[in-house]
Amino acid sequence: MIELNTSELAEKARTLTAGDKVLLSGTVYTSRDAAHKRIKELMAKGEPLPYDLNGAAVYYAGPTAAKDGMVIGSCGPTTSSRMDVYAPEFLDKGLKAMIGKGERNEAVCEAIRRNGAVYFCAIGGAGALACKCITECEVIAFEDLGCESVKRLKFERFPLIVAIDCRGGNIFNSGRAMYAV
Repeated sequence: MIELNTSELAEKARTLTAGDKVLLSGTVYTSRDAAHKRIKELMAKGEPLPYDLNGAAVYYAGPTAAKDGMVIGSCGPTTSSRMDVYAPEFLDKGLKAMIGKGERNEAVCEAIRRNGAVYFCAIGGAGALACKCITECEVIAFEDLGCESVKRLKFERFPLIVAIDCRGGNIFNSGRAMYAV
């Protein structure tokens, strides 16, 4: 198990290998399709973004409201392929890590390689457990989007697996190959 802080992603993303198990700590931003669309529009206009993409980690999640005594509600990953149309440009602008579930298209895989980034998978269906690894949550943009607003989270040893690394490793391809008849 590799313990990693998001502040180290710029230097350590290149050392990760598909299949590595990681406990990620540090600042992570939530962002899904609606927020990605707005961020892309801001980029096109040259306007300030809700967070600096350079070195950032984004979690494709739309957390539910926090219950009494909790920082955040259920916070599981959403299907990452919905962000594939935006990901290459975000990666080219410095995004270092994406967290979600499911496969990514070839354009995203190429952008991961080109930019020395990483794609992590979180366990789908375990959002109620995942929230226990989040110690802070603050809405920082697009509050009108509700659960899909952009939030700044603090992760504390959030369990992930490296799904796609920057050297071409991809658990979706290698996993299929292991079980192909």
